[in-house]
Amino acid sequence: MRGQMKIFSAKQMHMVDAHTIEKEPIASIDLMERAAQTFFDKIILQYPNQKTYCIFCGKGNNGGDGLAIARMLLLNDKEVSVFIVNYTDSASDDFLTNYERLLELQDLNCKIVELSEYHDITIPPNAIIIDGIFGSGLNRPITGFTSEYISYLNTLPNTKIAIDIPSGLYADMPVEQNAVVFKADETITFQSPKLQFLFAENEQFVGTMHITDISLINPFSDKETPFEFVTQKDISIPKCSVFAHKGSFGHALLVSGSYGKMGAAVLASKSCLRTGCGLLTTHCPEQGLSILQTTIPEAMASIDDNPKIISNIPSNDKYSAIGIGPGIGTDNITQKTLQTFLQTNTKPVVLDADALNIIAQNPHLWEFIKPNTIITPHPKEFDRLTHSHSSCYERFQTQISFAKEHQCIVVLKGHYTSIASPDGRVYFNSTGNPGMATAGSGDVLTGIILSLLAQKYEPIEAAKIGVFIHGLAGDFAQKTRGTLSLIATDIIEHLHLAIKDCQSAD
Repeated sequence: MRGQMKIFSAKQMHMVDAHTIEKEPIASIDLMERAAQTFFDKIILQYPNQKTYCIFCGKGNNGGDGLAIARMLLLNDKEVSVFIVNYTDSASDDFLTNYERLLELQDLNCKIVELSEYHDITIPPNAIIIDGIFGSGLNRPITGFTSEYISYLNTLPNTKIAIDIPSGLYADMPVEQNAVVFKADETITFQSPKLQFLFAENEQFVGTMHITDISLINPFSDKETPFEFVTQKDISIPKCSVFAHKGSFGHALLVSGSYGKMGAAVLASKSCLRTGCGLLTTHCPEQGLSILQTTIPEAMASIDDNPKIISNIPSNDKYSAIGIGPGIGTDNITQKTLQTFLQTNTKPVVLDADALNIIAQNPHLWEFIKPNTIITPHPKEFDRLTHSHSSCYERFQTQISFAKEHQCIVVLKGHYTSIASPDGRVYFNSTGNPGMATAGSGDVLTGIILSLLAQKYEPIEAAKIGVFIHGLAGDFAQKTRGTLSLIATDIIEHLHLAIKDCQSAD
C-alpha cells in the first residue's frame, strides 16, 4: 500500500478495495487478478517443484481468487483439482467471471468438483491444499457441511495454504471457542496483516504469515486507522555528522543490578552503548562494580551506598535520559528509592523488569510517573500491573486503555511486540524470532530504548525504532546462531548490522 502498512478492519478493507477501484482506476476483476498473481508468484517461488494442487473455493471473492490461482497454475503445467463449496446459491460477479475463464481451460485437464453436501473426497497425499472458501468478510461461525469439510482438511498431513485469511477466522475480532477454522501452515495475505493474525492464540490457524503488496490506495486518516504494522521502510536512523563528538549523542543513566543479578546490568549497558549513546553511567550496588567495569569498560560506574541493592539514585541533572529496572530486585528500600526518584524526575524514562514489579505492588506510584514514560513489560509483568487475561486479544484491549489512562507508552513484548501510545495508536513490530525468547533479551531492549531516548528521539519513536532494531538484530543473530542456541549476548553482537540496515542513505 502506498504509505505506511496500516491494519484495517474487514469493513475498512472492503472500502480500501472500492477506493482503489475508483481512484486508480481499475476494474474489480483486474484487481482480483492482481491479487491472484501475487499469490501465484509466491507459491511458485516457494514450491518450485510442486506439481499437484487441490483448491477449495467458496462462491464469494475469496473463491474468485482461488479460481484465478487455479487457472494460473494450470497454465504453468500444474495438476489442479478445484472443489467448489456450494454453501449458498448466489455467487459474486468476479467469482462467476473467473469460473467461466476456468471452464475455457478444460482441455488442460482441470478437475472441477461441486460440493453441496458432505461426502468423502480424495486428496492426493502429495497435493498442496489451498483454502479459498471464506474471506475476511466472514462474521459468523461456519456450520453445516462446509464445517465438516474444513474439519476433514484439518486432519490431513498435506501442506495447507490460505488465501488472504484462513476460512473461519475473523479479521478483527476473536473467534468463538471451539469454532471451526481452517488450519493453514502458511497464509499469504494481501497488502497488510489482519489484526487477528498478530495474536498467539491464532498461530494454529495462520501458520507462517506472508504479506504480498497489491498496491491498494488507503482513503483513511491516521485517526481512522490507529493500528500499524511497522516495517523497515518506517525506520530511519540518520548517519553521523563528521563533526560529531560523544557529547552529541547524549548521556544516559542506567539504574540496574543487584546481588546475583548484575548480568542484567551488563546486558543493558552493552546494548545501550552499542546503539550509539555517547556516554553511559550505570548505577549499581557496590558489589557489582568489579563485574561492571571488567565486562564493559566503556561504561562509567556510579556506586550505590548499599553493597547489594539499589538504595539511592543519582541526581539526574546531567543525564539526557534514564532507564531503571533490569535486575534491581524488589527490596523495600529499593521500592522507596524508586518512589523518590519518580516524584522528582524530569527526564525521559524507560521502566522495565523489577521497576514494573515494584509499581505493580505500589499502584499509587502511577500518580508520580510523567506522561510519555516508556514501560516495557512482558505479558506476565503486564498482568501484574493490570489483571489476568484469558487471551492475547483481551490483553491487547487492556493495553490500549492502560496507555490512555496513564498517558504512557506501553511496549508489550511478544512475537509481534505491540507499542501502544497515549493517543490510542498501536504499532506492531515485524522483526524478531522465537530464539529471542531467552533470558536477558528484555534487558537488551531496555538498553536500546534508553540509548535512543538519550539521543533525543521522541519517546514513541525511541520505542518503535528500539523494538524494530532489537528484533532485526535477533534475526541476524538467528542466521548465525540458530534458534535454540541464540542468547541475549548474540543480539547485542548483531546490533551493528541492524543499525547499518536502518541508516538512511548519504
